[in-house]
Amino acid sequence: MLTRNQSILYLTINNLVKQCKTINQLHQLHAHTITTELLFLTPHVLTKILYTITNLASISTSPTSSLSSSSSTSLLSYALSVFTSIPNPSTFCYNAIIRLHIILSSPFPALRFFSHMRRISLPPDFHTFPFAFKACAQTRALSVAEMLHCQAFKFGFTSDLFVSNSLLRAYSISGNVKQAYTVFDESSHRDVVTYNSLIDSFVKAGEIIRARELFDCMPSRDAVSWGTLIAGYSQVNQCNEAIELFNQMIVSDFRPDNISLVAALSACARLGELEQGKAIHNYIKTNRIRVDSFLSTGLVDFYAKCGFIEIAMEIFESSLEKNVFTWNAMLTGLAMHGHGQVTLDYFSRMIDSGVKPDGISFLGVLVGCSHAGLVNEARKIFNEMETIHGIPRELKHYGCMADLLGRAGLIGEAMEMIKKMPMGGDVFVWSGVLGGCRIHGNVEIAEKAAEHVMELKPEDGGVYSVMASVYANVGRWEDVVKIRKSMDCKRVKRNAGWSSIKLNGIAHEFVAGDDLHPQTQEIYLVLNGITEHQLQA
Repeated sequence: MLTRNQSILYLTINNLVKQCKTINQLHQLHAHTITTELLFLTPHVLTKILYTITNLASISTSPTSSLSSSSSTSLLSYALSVFTSIPNPSTFCYNAIIRLHIILSSPFPALRFFSHMRRISLPPDFHTFPFAFKACAQTRALSVAEMLHCQAFKFGFTSDLFVSNSLLRAYSISGNVKQAYTVFDESSHRDVVTYNSLIDSFVKAGEIIRARELFDCMPSRDAVSWGTLIAGYSQVNQCNEAIELFNQMIVSDFRPDNISLVAALSACARLGELEQGKAIHNYIKTNRIRVDSFLSTGLVDFYAKCGFIEIAMEIFESSLEKNVFTWNAMLTGLAMHGHGQVTLDYFSRMIDSGVKPDGISFLGVLVGCSHAGLVNEARKIFNEMETIHGIPRELKHYGCMADLLGRAGLIGEAMEMIKKMPMGGDVFVWSGVLGGCRIHGNVEIAEKAAEHVMELKPEDGGVYSVMASVYANVGRWEDVVKIRKSMDCKRVKRNAGWSSIKLNGIAHEFVAGDDLHPQTQEIYLVLNGITEHQLQA
């Protein structure tokens, strides 16, 4: 029992600990209690210090703040020293140290602390299990989650809403939809978080119909409910449904979060829905929504894919937060528009800004070089990938180089590169070589490349069409007939080209060779007129 004076002293120090706004302030107060021997008179204050460390860490890792790796290590070290100084730490102390490890993304030590408290027969409470389940979610440790589920049931905590929601989330992230649904079905209490977690589980498993059914029967929804389903539709390429749901969200007077906005923009980019995407951008500006790196990446990607690379560049330059994904969206957009040299310039800026490129960054640069015919620059970038930047070359990088060398007529160099590949060439690598052979009339290598493509993807009819073109260009008409007969005998798939355009809110799709459009005659009349005009010019 504390004496009256000790109680007053404890309350005083306790209040001072509560007022600490930074770790440095906490350090100073802690040091003061040691040097003045106040800590020995009020040892319980260590528990309060540990709790405050956890709260300060939570603030430091919020979306509007950041904590470096070294700071995280220092904070954990300090917290552990405080924890080990506490005589006979309580469940509350273990909860604090487990929670701190979860906040700082160190789930394995968090689970070890849970295991230790069970070994010493210290009973967990309804706060302990949610923290432990969060650790399982971070590690995707399904078996551990199942074991902890049993313990939570044994202690009678599975009926607690916070515990069941955390457990459902752990199963969801671990990919066990069946168990997640079982937890949901057996929950005596459900809130919007419960529904959101199961919707997310269905979305991650690609079960978008079940996700929509659950969404429709929710007693109440929040922005996360809408955003999760919109993102789910976008991920499975049901872009019209994603845009329709986003518009319903706005009409229902919900303020979309950045996940909803980016998912809707992505759907607009895929459909070429320029006006809808512009409306979303205008909504962002009108409502003064903070454009972080995630949202700016979505905007850059949208405008680049819709053909407005200048606007994409303006958004990119005005963005205060640029991570590797933002740079990649800009590099890919510039490459798609054939701005090879500009792509290289932006790549150099990316390196100079201290952002480490990844495989997508290099792919974007190589595509840009391929479209612009910048062979020497592409060679340099390709060679520096592993030697300087430590990024392993993947098949897609080799495929891009094969396409670039093929276009440049360097068929022999492309073949040498394929021989040196650590893995066998895939259909894109050999298709790149084949495309170069068609341009430059190299029949011998074309036949070898075609053989590989047919072996890797026998159902694709594109290779037969290319070889027919190769043979026709050199006057080998018998081989043209043979390749076409072979195509008919094997019943390979012919992938017809198609395009779409939206006019006055109506999408018009055109497939090569069809005449199903109601205005086909008028369209061909205009096309024939354009052709005659070109011939006369």
